[in-house]
Amino acid sequence: MQTEITRIDERWAWADHGMCRDVPDLFYNAEDESKSLRRRKEAAAKKLCFQCPVLAECASHAEANRELYGVWGGMTEAERHRQAGRARTG
Repeated sequence: MQTEITRIDERWAWADHGMCRDVPDLFYNAEDESKSLRRRKEAAAKKLCFQCPVLAECASHAEANRELYGVWGGMTEAERHRQAGRARTG
């Protein structure tokens, strides 16, 4: 059991260095948020992403795991969906 936990911790070790750690709410939108608030939050999140030391690792994680929600690796949900060639459903 300990081996499995260690492997998970190692796969996420990069996240400990992310600039998003202290402001996770900035990177995810609530269902009831207005589009204008959502866009402002996405812009602020992306600004932090582009200064982040683990930008590449985060983007790779989002692509490999097909993250559906939030800003990951400097890309919004819609941008990741377009890049993957699939339609966003929500």
